[in-house]
Amino acid sequence: MNNPQWGITPDYLQFPEKVLQFGTGVLLRGLVDFLVDKANKQNIFEGRIVVVKSTGGDAGAFDTQDGLFTTHIKGIAQGQPVDQHLVNASISRVLQSNAEWEAILEAASQPSLEIIVSNTTEVGIQYVEEDVMAGVPASFPGKLLAVLHERYRRKLPGFVIIPTELIVDNGRVLKEIVIKLAEYNKMPEGFIQWIGQGNRFCSSLVDRIVPGRPKNIADSWQKAGYEDELWIESEPFLLWAIEGDAGVAQKLSFHQADERMLIAPSITPYREQKLRLLNGSHTAAVTLGYLSGLNTVYECMQDAYMRRFFETVVLEEILPTLENLGPQAAVFAKDVLDRFANPYIEHKLISITFQQSSKMNARNVQTLLRYREAKGLLPEKMLLGFASTLLFLKPAKETNGKYQGQRGDAFYDITDDNAAVFAAHWKPVEKAGYPEVSAMVKEICADTRLWQTDLNTLPGFADTVTDHLMGMMQNGVKEYITHHSKVL
Repeated sequence: MNNPQWGITPDYLQFPEKVLQFGTGVLLRGLVDFLVDKANKQNIFEGRIVVVKSTGGDAGAFDTQDGLFTTHIKGIAQGQPVDQHLVNASISRVLQSNAEWEAILEAASQPSLEIIVSNTTEVGIQYVEEDVMAGVPASFPGKLLAVLHERYRRKLPGFVIIPTELIVDNGRVLKEIVIKLAEYNKMPEGFIQWIGQGNRFCSSLVDRIVPGRPKNIADSWQKAGYEDELWIESEPFLLWAIEGDAGVAQKLSFHQADERMLIAPSITPYREQKLRLLNGSHTAAVTLGYLSGLNTVYECMQDAYMRRFFETVVLEEILPTLENLGPQAAVFAKDVLDRFANPYIEHKLISITFQQSSKMNARNVQTLLRYREAKGLLPEKMLLGFASTLLFLKPAKETNGKYQGQRGDAFYDITDDNAAVFAAHWKPVEKAGYPEVSAMVKEICADTRLWQTDLNTLPGFADTVTDHLMGMMQNGVKEYITHHSKVL
Protein backbone atom coordinates (compact mmCIF):
# COMPACT_ATOMS: atom_id res chain seq x y z
CA MET A 1 0.00 0.00 0.00
CA ASN A 2 1.43 3.38 -1.05
CA ASN A 3 0.63 6.21 1.32
CA PRO A 4 2.70 9.41 1.31
CA GLN A 5 1.13 10.40 4.63
CA TRP A 6 2.80 7.35 6.21
CA GLY A 7 6.03 7.89 4.30
CA ILE A 8 5.51 4.71 2.27
CA THR A 9 6.37 5.43 -1.36
CA PRO A 10 6.55 3.10 -4.38
CA ASP A 11 10.35 3.29 -4.21
CA TYR A 12 10.30 2.15 -0.57
CA LEU A 13 8.41 -1.01 -1.49
CA GLN A 14 11.03 -1.87 -4.13
CA PHE A 15 14.02 -1.70 -1.78
CA PRO A 16 16.05 -4.97 -1.79
CA GLU A 17 16.06 -7.33 1.17
CA LYS A 18 19.12 -6.52 3.29
CA VAL A 19 18.19 -8.02 6.67
CA LEU A 20 17.32 -11.58 7.70
CA GLN A 21 15.43 -11.45 10.98
CA PHE A 22 14.85 -14.48 13.20
CA GLY A 23 11.70 -13.71 15.16
CA THR A 24 8.37 -11.93 14.68
CA GLY A 25 8.08 -10.76 18.30
CA VAL A 26 7.04 -7.30 19.39
CA LEU A 27 10.50 -6.30 20.64
CA LEU A 28 12.08 -6.77 17.21
CA ARG A 29 9.18 -5.03 15.51
CA GLY A 30 9.15 -2.18 18.02
CA LEU A 31 12.92 -1.64 18.00
CA VAL A 32 14.89 -3.08 15.06
CA ASP A 33 12.10 -2.85 12.49
CA PHE A 34 11.17 0.61 13.81
CA LEU A 35 14.73 1.85 13.20
CA VAL A 36 14.94 0.31 9.71
CA ASP A 37 11.59 1.82 8.77
CA LYS A 38 12.63 5.23 10.11
CA ALA A 39 15.81 5.14 8.04
CA ASN A 40 14.01 3.96 4.90
CA LYS A 41 11.59 6.87 5.12
CA GLN A 42 14.63 9.17 5.12
CA ASN A 43 16.20 7.27 2.18
CA ILE A 44 19.19 6.33 4.34
CA PHE A 45 19.23 2.52 4.47
CA GLU A 46 17.03 1.59 1.50
CA GLY A 47 16.62 -2.04 2.53
CA ARG A 48 13.86 -4.30 3.77
CA ILE A 49 13.62 -7.22 6.15
CA VAL A 50 12.75 -10.86 5.43
CA VAL A 51 11.57 -12.49 8.64
CA VAL A 52 11.93 -16.11 9.72
CA LYS A 53 9.04 -17.34 11.86
CA SER A 54 10.02 -20.43 13.83
CA THR A 55 6.93 -20.82 16.01
CA GLY A 56 3.89 -22.77 14.86
CA GLY A 57 1.32 -21.49 12.42
CA ASP A 58 1.60 -19.60 9.16
CA ALA A 59 2.44 -15.97 8.56
CA GLY A 60 -1.26 -15.10 8.74
CA ALA A 61 -1.77 -11.37 9.20
CA PHE A 62 1.67 -10.58 7.81
CA ASP A 63 0.61 -12.01 4.45
CA THR A 64 -2.83 -10.39 4.57
CA GLN A 65 -1.41 -6.96 5.43
CA ASP A 66 1.65 -7.17 3.13
CA GLY A 67 3.85 -6.95 6.23
CA LEU A 68 2.51 -3.52 7.22
CA PHE A 69 1.85 -2.86 10.89
CA THR A 70 1.18 0.07 13.21
CA THR A 71 3.45 1.16 16.02
CA HIS A 72 1.59 3.31 18.55
CA ILE A 73 4.15 5.16 20.66
CA LYS A 74 2.68 6.31 23.97
CA GLY A 75 4.27 7.64 27.13
CA ILE A 76 6.43 10.42 28.50
CA ALA A 77 9.57 11.87 26.89
CA GLN A 78 11.47 14.80 28.40
CA GLY A 79 8.57 15.32 30.76
CA GLN A 80 6.05 15.72 27.91
CA PRO A 81 3.30 13.30 26.80
CA VAL A 82 3.84 11.41 23.53
CA ASP A 83 1.03 9.87 21.45
CA GLN A 84 2.14 8.98 17.92
CA HIS A 85 1.04 6.46 15.28
CA LEU A 86 3.46 5.12 12.65
CA VAL A 87 2.83 2.57 9.91
CA ASN A 88 5.89 0.36 9.41
CA ALA A 89 6.68 -1.07 5.96
CA SER A 90 10.14 -2.50 6.68
CA ILE A 91 9.06 -6.18 6.47
CA SER A 92 8.97 -7.50 2.91
CA ARG A 93 7.76 -11.02 3.77
CA VAL A 94 7.56 -13.59 6.57
CA LEU A 95 8.66 -17.19 5.96
CA GLN A 96 7.71 -20.09 8.23
CA SER A 97 10.80 -22.18 8.92
CA ASN A 98 9.20 -25.62 8.94
CA ALA A 99 7.13 -25.09 5.79
CA GLU A 100 9.42 -22.77 3.80
CA TRP A 101 12.98 -23.72 4.74
CA GLU A 102 14.27 -23.86 1.18
CA ALA A 103 12.85 -20.39 0.54
CA ILE A 104 14.67 -19.16 3.65
CA LEU A 105 17.97 -20.53 2.36
CA GLU A 106 17.32 -18.88 -1.00
CA ALA A 107 16.51 -15.57 0.71
CA ALA A 108 19.72 -15.79 2.73
CA SER A 109 21.68 -16.31 -0.49
CA GLN A 110 20.74 -12.96 -2.00
CA PRO A 111 23.87 -10.82 -2.56
CA SER A 112 21.95 -7.82 -1.17
CA LEU A 113 21.46 -9.53 2.20
CA GLU A 114 24.16 -8.39 4.63
CA ILE A 115 22.68 -8.43 8.14
CA ILE A 116 21.17 -11.05 10.47
CA VAL A 117 19.33 -10.08 13.65
CA SER A 118 17.58 -12.31 16.16
CA ASN A 119 15.47 -12.34 19.26
CA THR A 120 14.60 -15.92 20.12
CA THR A 121 14.51 -15.30 23.92
CA GLU A 122 17.46 -16.16 26.14
CA VAL A 123 16.54 -19.86 25.85
CA GLY A 124 17.01 -19.61 22.09
CA ILE A 125 20.78 -19.22 22.29
CA GLN A 126 21.54 -22.71 23.56
CA TYR A 127 23.84 -25.44 22.27
CA VAL A 128 21.80 -28.37 20.95
CA GLU A 129 23.53 -31.28 19.27
CA GLU A 130 21.71 -31.86 16.00
CA ASP A 131 22.36 -32.70 12.35
CA VAL A 132 21.78 -29.33 10.72
CA MET A 133 21.82 -30.79 7.20
CA ALA A 134 19.02 -33.29 7.85
CA GLY A 135 15.97 -31.15 7.22
CA VAL A 136 15.06 -28.06 9.23
CA PRO A 137 17.30 -27.56 12.29
CA ALA A 138 15.37 -27.31 15.54
CA SER A 139 17.49 -24.72 17.36
CA PHE A 140 18.18 -21.12 16.36
CA PRO A 141 21.99 -21.69 16.30
CA GLY A 142 21.32 -24.72 14.10
CA LYS A 143 19.25 -22.66 11.67
CA LEU A 144 21.91 -19.96 11.64
CA LEU A 145 24.65 -22.51 10.96
CA ALA A 146 22.68 -23.94 8.03
CA VAL A 147 22.18 -20.43 6.61
CA LEU A 148 25.90 -19.69 6.94
CA HIS A 149 26.79 -22.98 5.27
CA GLU A 150 24.56 -22.17 2.31
CA ARG A 151 26.12 -18.74 2.07
CA TYR A 152 29.63 -20.23 2.14
CA ARG A 153 28.71 -22.90 -0.41
CA ARG A 154 27.64 -20.20 -2.84
CA LYS A 155 30.88 -18.26 -2.27
CA LEU A 156 29.08 -15.16 -1.02
CA PRO A 157 30.34 -12.72 1.63
CA GLY A 158 29.47 -13.27 5.28
CA PHE A 159 27.08 -11.29 7.47
CA VAL A 160 27.01 -8.82 10.30
CA ILE A 161 25.18 -10.95 12.89
CA ILE A 162 23.51 -9.18 15.83
CA PRO A 163 21.64 -11.18 18.47
CA THR A 164 19.42 -9.09 20.76
CA GLU A 165 18.68 -11.80 23.31
CA LEU A 166 19.15 -10.51 26.85
CA ILE A 167 22.30 -12.35 27.83
CA VAL A 168 25.71 -10.80 28.46
CA ASP A 169 28.09 -10.95 25.47
CA ASN A 170 25.33 -12.46 23.33
CA GLY A 171 27.38 -12.10 20.13
CA ARG A 172 30.37 -13.94 21.52
CA VAL A 173 28.17 -16.65 23.05
CA LEU A 174 26.29 -17.21 19.79
CA LYS A 175 29.51 -17.38 17.78
CA GLU A 176 31.00 -19.98 20.11
CA ILE A 177 27.86 -22.13 19.95
CA VAL A 178 27.68 -21.97 16.14
CA ILE A 179 31.35 -22.98 15.79
CA LYS A 180 30.92 -25.79 18.33
CA LEU A 181 27.88 -27.04 16.42
CA ALA A 182 29.80 -26.92 13.14
CA GLU A 183 32.53 -29.06 14.71
CA TYR A 184 29.89 -31.50 15.99
CA ASN A 185 28.57 -31.77 12.41
CA LYS A 186 32.14 -32.42 11.18
CA MET A 187 31.94 -29.59 8.70
CA PRO A 188 35.03 -28.61 6.66
CA GLU A 189 37.76 -26.76 8.53
CA GLY A 190 37.76 -24.02 5.92
CA PHE A 191 34.09 -23.33 6.55
CA ILE A 192 34.56 -23.34 10.32
CA GLN A 193 37.33 -20.76 9.99
CA TRP A 194 35.11 -18.68 7.68
CA ILE A 195 32.37 -18.59 10.33
CA GLY A 196 34.66 -16.69 12.65
CA GLN A 197 36.69 -14.71 10.12
CA GLY A 198 34.17 -14.01 7.37
CA ASN A 199 31.33 -12.89 9.62
CA ARG A 200 31.00 -10.28 12.36
CA PHE A 201 29.18 -11.49 15.47
CA CYS A 202 28.31 -8.29 17.37
CA SER A 203 27.14 -8.29 20.98
CA SER A 204 24.28 -5.89 21.57
CA LEU A 205 22.12 -4.42 24.30
CA VAL A 206 18.46 -3.60 23.66
CA ASP A 207 16.14 -1.57 25.83
CA ARG A 208 12.59 -0.68 24.94
CA ILE A 209 9.33 -1.68 26.55
CA VAL A 210 6.97 -2.92 23.85
CA PRO A 211 3.75 -4.14 25.48
CA GLY A 212 2.45 -5.25 22.09
CA ARG A 213 -1.21 -5.48 21.19
CA PRO A 214 -3.41 -3.39 23.53
CA LYS A 215 -6.36 -4.90 25.36
CA ASN A 216 -8.70 -2.27 23.91
CA ILE A 217 -7.61 -2.89 20.34
CA ALA A 218 -11.07 -2.12 18.93
CA ASP A 219 -10.91 1.38 20.45
CA SER A 220 -7.47 1.88 18.91
CA TRP A 221 -8.75 0.82 15.50
CA GLN A 222 -11.73 3.15 15.75
CA LYS A 223 -9.54 6.14 16.58
CA ALA A 224 -7.08 5.29 13.80
CA GLY A 225 -9.79 4.71 11.21
CA TYR A 226 -8.54 1.26 10.16
CA GLU A 227 -8.04 -2.25 11.53
CA ASP A 228 -4.60 -3.76 12.08
CA GLU A 229 -4.14 -7.27 13.46
CA LEU A 230 -0.40 -6.62 13.90
CA TRP A 231 -0.81 -3.38 15.87
CA ILE A 232 1.75 -2.91 18.65
CA GLU A 233 2.23 -0.31 21.36
CA SER A 234 5.61 0.96 22.51
CA GLU A 235 7.12 3.41 24.96
CA PRO A 236 8.94 6.43 23.48
CA PHE A 237 12.35 5.46 24.90
CA LEU A 238 14.69 3.14 23.03
CA LEU A 239 18.31 2.08 23.16
CA TRP A 240 20.17 -0.32 20.89
CA ALA A 241 23.89 -0.43 21.65
CA ILE A 242 26.02 -2.62 19.35
CA GLU A 243 29.66 -3.59 19.67
CA GLY A 244 31.33 -2.81 16.38
CA ASP A 245 33.69 -0.65 14.36
CA ALA A 246 33.41 1.62 11.34
CA GLY A 247 32.89 -1.38 9.06
CA VAL A 248 29.90 -2.53 11.10
CA ALA A 249 28.53 1.02 11.19
CA GLN A 250 28.73 1.21 7.41
CA LYS A 251 26.69 -1.97 7.00
CA LEU A 252 24.18 -0.80 9.63
CA SER A 253 23.72 2.57 7.97
CA PHE A 254 20.19 2.83 9.37
CA HIS A 255 21.77 3.85 12.69
CA GLN A 256 22.09 7.35 11.19
CA ALA A 257 18.33 7.82 11.49
CA ASP A 258 18.27 7.74 15.29
CA GLU A 259 20.99 8.80 17.74
CA ARG A 260 19.70 6.23 20.24
CA MET A 261 21.11 3.43 18.09
CA LEU A 262 24.76 3.34 19.09
CA ILE A 263 27.72 1.50 17.60
CA ALA A 264 30.78 1.52 19.84
CA PRO A 265 33.93 -0.56 20.46
CA SER A 266 32.45 -1.66 23.80
CA ILE A 267 28.86 -1.69 25.06
CA THR A 268 29.90 -2.40 28.66
CA PRO A 269 29.32 1.25 29.73
CA TYR A 270 25.76 1.17 28.38
CA ARG A 271 25.08 -2.13 30.10
CA GLU A 272 26.48 -0.71 33.33
CA GLN A 273 24.32 2.40 33.30
CA LYS A 274 21.19 0.35 32.54
CA LEU A 275 22.00 -2.17 35.27
CA ARG A 276 22.63 0.51 37.90
CA LEU A 277 20.18 3.29 37.03
CA LEU A 278 17.17 1.44 35.65
CA ASN A 279 17.38 -2.02 37.19
CA GLY A 280 19.10 -0.86 40.38
CA SER A 281 16.55 1.82 41.20
CA HIS A 282 13.75 -0.69 40.56
CA THR A 283 15.34 -3.06 43.05
CA ALA A 284 15.94 -0.34 45.63
CA ALA A 285 12.34 0.87 45.54
CA VAL A 286 10.13 -2.10 44.66
CA THR A 287 9.71 -3.69 48.10
CA LEU A 288 9.25 -0.33 49.82
CA GLY A 289 6.53 0.66 47.38
CA TYR A 290 4.82 -2.71 47.57
CA LEU A 291 4.83 -2.94 51.36
CA SER A 292 3.47 0.61 51.58
CA GLY A 293 0.37 -0.55 49.67
CA LEU A 294 1.20 0.36 46.07
CA ASN A 295 1.02 -2.11 43.21
CA THR A 296 2.71 -0.66 40.10
CA VAL A 297 5.69 1.50 39.24
CA TYR A 298 3.32 4.13 37.85
CA GLU A 299 1.44 4.24 41.17
CA CYS A 300 4.77 4.84 42.88
CA MET A 301 5.41 7.80 40.61
CA GLN A 302 2.00 9.23 41.52
CA ASP A 303 2.75 8.90 45.25
CA ALA A 304 4.57 11.98 46.56
CA TYR A 305 6.98 10.10 48.81
CA MET A 306 7.80 7.25 46.44
CA ARG A 307 8.31 9.63 43.52
CA ARG A 308 10.83 11.57 45.58
CA PHE A 309 12.39 8.27 46.64
CA PHE A 310 12.91 7.25 43.01
CA GLU A 311 14.27 10.68 42.07
CA THR A 312 16.73 10.68 44.95
CA VAL A 313 17.96 7.14 44.32
CA VAL A 314 18.40 7.72 40.58
CA LEU A 315 19.78 11.26 40.50
CA GLU A 316 21.55 11.66 43.84
CA GLU A 317 22.64 8.18 44.89
CA ILE A 318 23.27 6.06 41.78
CA LEU A 319 24.14 8.64 39.12
CA PRO A 320 27.16 10.09 41.01
CA THR A 321 28.72 6.60 41.17
CA LEU A 322 28.72 6.33 37.36
CA GLU A 323 30.98 9.29 36.70
CA ASN A 324 33.38 8.31 33.88
CA LEU A 325 31.59 4.95 33.56
CA GLY A 326 28.35 5.77 31.74
CA PRO A 327 28.81 7.88 28.58
CA GLN A 328 25.20 9.09 28.60
CA ALA A 329 24.38 8.42 32.24
CA ALA A 330 22.89 11.84 33.08
CA VAL A 331 20.55 11.79 30.08
CA PHE A 332 19.70 8.14 30.66
CA ALA A 333 18.86 8.86 34.33
CA LYS A 334 16.22 11.41 33.34
CA ASP A 335 14.86 9.02 30.71
CA VAL A 336 14.51 6.36 33.42
CA LEU A 337 12.28 8.62 35.50
CA ASP A 338 10.15 9.44 32.45
CA ARG A 339 9.74 5.74 31.77
CA PHE A 340 8.67 5.03 35.34
CA ALA A 341 6.02 7.77 35.00
CA ASN A 342 4.51 6.26 31.82
CA PRO A 343 0.78 5.78 32.58
CA TYR A 344 0.36 3.30 29.70
CA ILE A 345 2.68 0.64 31.10
CA GLU A 346 1.44 -1.51 33.97
CA HIS A 347 4.65 -2.73 35.59
CA LYS A 348 3.56 -4.68 38.65
CA LEU A 349 5.80 -4.34 41.70
CA ILE A 350 5.24 -7.91 42.84
CA SER A 351 6.58 -9.14 39.47
CA ILE A 352 9.74 -7.07 39.90
CA THR A 353 10.40 -8.75 43.29
CA PHE A 354 11.25 -12.02 41.50
CA GLN A 355 14.72 -13.04 42.80
CA GLN A 356 14.87 -9.81 44.80
CA SER A 357 17.90 -10.71 46.91
CA SER A 358 20.00 -11.78 43.91
CA LYS A 359 19.03 -8.60 42.10
CA MET A 360 19.98 -6.54 45.14
CA ASN A 361 23.42 -8.15 45.09
CA ALA A 362 23.98 -7.86 41.32
CA ARG A 363 22.56 -4.38 40.86
CA ASN A 364 23.09 -2.40 44.06
CA VAL A 365 25.87 -3.74 46.27
CA GLN A 366 28.56 -2.36 43.95
CA THR A 367 26.77 1.00 43.95
CA LEU A 368 26.79 1.04 47.76
CA LEU A 369 30.53 0.41 47.78
CA ARG A 370 31.22 3.03 45.10
CA TYR A 371 29.11 5.64 46.88
CA ARG A 372 30.89 5.04 50.17
CA GLU A 373 34.30 5.23 48.51
CA ALA A 374 33.48 8.43 46.62
CA LYS A 375 31.66 10.35 49.35
CA GLY A 376 32.62 8.73 52.63
CA LEU A 377 28.89 8.39 53.32
CA LEU A 378 26.12 5.86 52.76
CA PRO A 379 23.23 6.42 50.30
CA GLU A 380 20.35 6.88 52.73
CA LYS A 381 17.44 6.00 50.47
CA MET A 382 19.15 2.87 49.19
CA LEU A 383 19.68 1.71 52.78
CA LEU A 384 15.97 2.16 53.40
CA GLY A 385 15.31 0.10 50.26
CA PHE A 386 17.69 -2.57 51.58
CA ALA A 387 15.82 -2.66 54.89
CA SER A 388 12.47 -2.99 53.10
CA THR A 389 13.92 -5.95 51.17
CA LEU A 390 14.71 -7.71 54.46
CA LEU A 391 11.16 -7.05 55.65
CA PHE A 392 9.67 -8.24 52.36
CA LEU A 393 11.63 -11.50 52.66
CA LYS A 394 10.37 -12.09 56.22
CA PRO A 395 8.22 -15.25 55.95
CA ALA A 396 4.75 -15.30 57.46
CA LYS A 397 3.89 -18.77 56.12
CA GLU A 398 5.80 -21.80 54.91
CA THR A 399 4.25 -24.72 53.04
CA ASN A 400 6.39 -27.51 51.60
CA GLY A 401 9.39 -25.24 51.31
CA LYS A 402 7.41 -22.41 49.68
CA TYR A 403 7.38 -19.14 51.61
CA GLN A 404 4.85 -16.34 51.75
CA GLY A 405 5.14 -12.87 53.21
CA GLN A 406 2.29 -10.73 54.50
CA ARG A 407 1.05 -7.30 53.46
CA GLY A 408 -1.87 -6.20 55.60
CA ASP A 409 -4.36 -9.05 55.65
CA ALA A 410 -3.10 -10.60 52.40
CA PHE A 411 -0.23 -12.96 51.68
CA TYR A 412 2.19 -12.83 48.76
CA ASP A 413 4.56 -15.42 47.32
CA ILE A 414 8.27 -14.92 47.98
CA THR A 415 9.77 -15.97 44.64
CA ASP A 416 13.41 -15.92 45.64
CA ASP A 417 15.96 -18.74 45.51
CA ASN A 418 17.37 -17.43 48.81
CA ALA A 419 14.00 -17.49 50.58
CA ALA A 420 15.08 -20.35 52.88
CA VAL A 421 18.29 -18.51 53.75
CA PHE A 422 16.37 -15.44 54.87
CA ALA A 423 13.80 -17.59 56.68
CA ALA A 424 16.63 -19.13 58.67
CA HIS A 425 17.97 -15.69 59.56
CA TRP A 426 14.51 -14.47 60.62
CA LYS A 427 13.58 -17.58 62.62
CA PRO A 428 15.39 -16.70 65.90
CA VAL A 429 13.80 -13.24 65.96
CA GLU A 430 10.71 -14.19 67.93
CA LYS A 431 10.88 -11.03 70.00
CA ALA A 432 11.00 -8.00 67.73
CA GLY A 433 13.29 -6.02 70.02
CA TYR A 434 16.17 -3.92 68.85
CA PRO A 435 18.95 -6.25 70.10
CA GLU A 436 17.46 -9.28 68.34
CA VAL A 437 16.78 -7.46 65.08
CA SER A 438 20.19 -5.79 65.17
CA ALA A 439 21.93 -9.14 65.60
CA MET A 440 19.93 -10.62 62.72
CA VAL A 441 20.75 -7.70 60.41
CA LYS A 442 24.44 -8.04 61.17
CA GLU A 443 24.27 -11.77 60.38
CA ILE A 444 22.52 -11.09 57.06
CA CYS A 445 25.03 -8.38 56.18
CA ALA A 446 27.88 -10.80 56.90
CA ASP A 447 26.37 -13.62 54.81
CA THR A 448 28.68 -13.74 51.79
CA ARG A 449 26.41 -16.30 50.14
CA LEU A 450 24.09 -13.35 49.53
CA TRP A 451 26.37 -10.38 48.89
CA GLN A 452 29.81 -11.80 48.05
CA THR A 453 31.16 -9.35 50.62
CA ASP A 454 30.64 -8.49 54.30
CA LEU A 455 28.45 -5.39 54.34
CA ASN A 456 29.32 -4.89 58.01
CA THR A 457 32.61 -3.44 56.76
CA LEU A 458 30.64 -0.34 55.69
CA PRO A 459 30.58 1.78 58.87
CA GLY A 460 27.04 2.43 60.05
CA PHE A 461 25.39 0.26 57.38
CA ALA A 462 23.92 -2.44 59.64
CA ASP A 463 22.86 0.05 62.34
CA THR A 464 21.03 2.28 59.85
CA VAL A 465 19.32 -0.70 58.22
CA THR A 466 18.29 -1.93 61.68
CA ASP A 467 16.79 1.47 62.56
CA HIS A 468 14.72 1.49 59.38
CA LEU A 469 13.67 -2.11 59.81
CA MET A 470 12.56 -1.59 63.40
CA GLY A 471 10.64 1.54 62.43
CA MET A 472 8.76 -0.27 59.67
CA MET A 473 8.02 -3.31 61.85
CA GLN A 474 6.69 -1.22 64.73
CA ASN A 475 4.74 1.40 62.79
CA GLY A 476 3.98 -0.16 59.43
CA VAL A 477 5.77 0.81 56.24
CA LYS A 478 3.32 3.49 55.07
CA GLU A 479 3.20 5.10 58.49
CA TYR A 480 6.97 5.02 58.82
CA ILE A 481 7.77 6.67 55.49
CA THR A 482 4.96 9.21 55.93
CA HIS A 483 5.63 10.38 59.47
CA HIS A 484 9.26 9.55 60.04
CA SER A 485 10.82 11.39 57.10
CA LYS A 486 13.29 13.04 59.45
CA VAL A 487 15.25 9.79 59.59
CA LEU A 488 15.01 9.25 55.85
